[in-house]
This record gives sequence, C-alpha cells and structure tokens, in this order.
Amino acid sequence: MSEHRLFLEYASTPVGVLRLVTDADGVLRRLDWGEDDRRQVASRAKFAPHPGVSEAHRALRAYFDGDLAVLAELAAQPEGTEFQRRVWTTLREIPAGATASYSEIASQVGRKQAARAVGMANNRNPVAIVIPCHRVIGANGALVGYGGGLDRKLWLLRHEGALF
Repeated sequence: MSEHRLFLEYASTPVGVLRLVTDADGVLRRLDWGEDDRRQVASRAKFAPHPGVSEAHRALRAYFDGDLAVLAELAAQPEGTEFQRRVWTTLREIPAGATASYSEIASQVGRKQAARAVGMANNRNPVAIVIPCHRVIGANGALVGYGGGLDRKLWLLRHEGALF
C-alpha cells in the first residue's frame, strides 16, 4: 500500500446502501450494508471521502446492471485469520449463478468436518457481495444465514440466475 489512508464512499444499489472502504491503491478493504451501524468499518481508522468514484464502486454498478463477472476480478484484501482468508478465497471461485453448501466449502479448504467454521467465516466476511457468501446455502438447498438478511440473499441469487 502506498499510504495508510482509507477512503469511504456509499453506493445506492437495488439491495440497499452499501458502504465501501478502499485504500490508497484502490484495493477494496470493506464492503458492508451502509445502514448497519453495528458493524465498525475499521477500529479507530480515519477516513477521507473518496475523491471520485472508485473502481470498486464502478464494478458494483456494473454488477447490478448485469455484468455478473465483473466482481471476480476486483482487487479485495480483507483482514482475517488464515482459515477465514482460505474460505473467502474459495468463495470467490463460486461462479455467479452457482451455489455451494457449507460442507462443500469445508471440504474444499481441507477441513471436511468444519462446516460450522465455514459458516462463521462467512459471518465475518468483510467484503460482502464481492466475496460471495450469499452463494453458500444449506446442504438441503435451503437459504440459511446471511448478514444482509435472507431477502437480500434471495435477491442476489435471483439476480445471478441461481435457481430459487
């Protein structure tokens, strides 16, 4: 990172207002629900308003306009444990329009019995939508758990063409 400055911007989307935090290099650090004051963007960080429209903001606009592949290439560097980062990397490999179960993700990260831990990693996902935890469903195909609410999860899956 060229400097430690973080930029904050908000994006209005069909699923609500999103709060984006990018660093000076344009790398997405956080993306969460803008109206959710319970989540801290980063502890005691100082933010500057973004001087224009970030690449992350443009990519989100394109995604909601129908370019479902655009988020796969967006640079994101969330903070988390080694296990969380492995889960999040695996989630980014799930293509738009597809889903995977918690147990399938656990197997892919080499911890076959860790479906609950995968669920907790999803819960801690600091880059919603870009790291597509909304594509993770229950083993029986049920929509379960989503920090943004099941109505948003359903909307995102329908937008991507998943069969629900």
